Amino acid sequence: MFGKKPKNNEVKTSQKKKELRKLVKQKQYDAALKIGSEILQKTPYENDVLFIVGGIHYMKNKHKTAISYFDKALEITTLDTEVLILKANSHYNLGENKQAILCCNKIKEIDPKNKAVAELLSKIESSKI
Repeated sequence: MFGKKPKNNEVKTSQKKKELRKLVKQKQYDAALKIGSEILQKTPYENDVLFIVGGIHYMKNKHKTAISYFDKALEITTLDTEVLILKANSHYNLGENKQAILCCNKIKEIDPKNKAVAELLSKIESSKI
């Protein structure tokens, strides 16, 4: 009742984020990337948006671009296992196994029973043979 009114640009960002999620659900990734970029121009450290945009690039096999978004997201929330596993998989897909293993080790510190890490580490091990 007596709380601070949200600023106009906060409301706009919130609406844009809803639109972004809707586009992702509809698998309209190019339009989602456009909206995501607009949001990030105004608020460059919008964590969910960094994750979503990075995830879209990941799905489009643009792993280097995806990693740059994941790195920015990890500057905000260093312990986000979802971001870390996508980053690890991106490194793996680029043949950067050392970086992938580093991400996996960080996830194991946070969540020792993470199944995705075990699967990725076994893929990395079998690719060495």
